[in-house]
Amino acid sequence: MLLDTSVPLQQYVEDCEVCCHPIQIQVAFVNSELDAFQADSIEQ
Repeated sequence: MLLDTSVPLQQYVEDCEVCCHPIQIQVAFVNSELDAFQADSIEQ
């Protein structure tokens, strides 16, 4: 997974590379360094 450090707060849905189920990704950067990362399964 590639993350864009130029956007401080991000939230998006991406398919899991292993099982293809959707996951919600939330990331936060401070001064271009990863500050927080969360990945939650979206059960459908």
